[in-house]
Amino acid sequence: MRGMTTPGAAATQWALEARGLGKKYHRGWALKDCSFRIPAGRVCGLVGPNGAGKSTLLSLATRLTEPTTGELRIFGVPADSPEALPRYAYLSQDKPLFKRFTVAETLRLGQELNPGWDQAAAERIVHGGQIPMDARIGTLSGGQRTRVAFALAFGKRPDLLLLDEPMADLDPLARDEMSSLLMAEAAERGTTVLMSSHLLSELEHMCDYLLVLSGGRIRMAGETDELVPMHTLVTGVTEDGRLPAALATHTAIEVRTAGRQFTAMVRHEGRLTGDWQLSEPGMEEVLLAYLRNPEAPALLSPAAAPSHREDHAA
Repeated sequence: MRGMTTPGAAATQWALEARGLGKKYHRGWALKDCSFRIPAGRVCGLVGPNGAGKSTLLSLATRLTEPTTGELRIFGVPADSPEALPRYAYLSQDKPLFKRFTVAETLRLGQELNPGWDQAAAERIVHGGQIPMDARIGTLSGGQRTRVAFALAFGKRPDLLLLDEPMADLDPLARDEMSSLLMAEAAERGTTVLMSSHLLSELEHMCDYLLVLSGGRIRMAGETDELVPMHTLVTGVTEDGRLPAALATHTAIEVRTAGRQFTAMVRHEGRLTGDWQLSEPGMEEVLLAYLRNPEAPALLSPAAAPSHREDHAA
């Protein structure tokens, strides 16, 4: 594959790429046979219920754990390669900052640990929240601590920003502020973002790419503008208690019935013709349909699915 063979422009085409990736713990597989790729420069929502494998995937990307099977690459190089480390930053939900450090000392730590540190960018993010540089981390509010954590992440000047529920503990106002900050900084730098979140409505306004996990497997991956329009909500009358035969050529992701009436989330193959009511679902409706029905066929856009014919030798 072009992005996995040689360095340079081709190697930066895919920010993150997995082939047959799996992780097994004593209790079983947390991830199994996961293959996908995320183009550089996208804001990707990582979606799934608790236990789906989202945190495991982020742990594999950040070298906090090692895969049992398969491989994961960051901008064309193995995730465990020294070349990959300077290119990503990771921010977890608990945002482990030193509570006794001042904000200035925290940024100084980031500067000492990261050769390409951008002090001006880090200070701009902190000052944007009117946070005193001499304030100790332990005295800050949740929103302020998150802002300092984002300052550390963006100060590293990463090409890939990995976020594990970073705003889950914030109130709606602080969450909106941090979301705006994230989008502005990512857009300015062209940073690729992979963000895990349970807030589907929030992702709908932030993300242009999706990676959906359930039961440790990929359920959906690709551009939102491509995936969501492939689905239609169909409402009509059942035939002998079943979906009409005319719908058999399409893939029903989820079907709900009330008496003789049905409502189905359908992945349509061609035109939908029949005496039905059709409506366009939003991203949240499509995601919920896949998450509620993990046995429904997975959907990966051509760009999101690595080709087995491509050479991915290092």
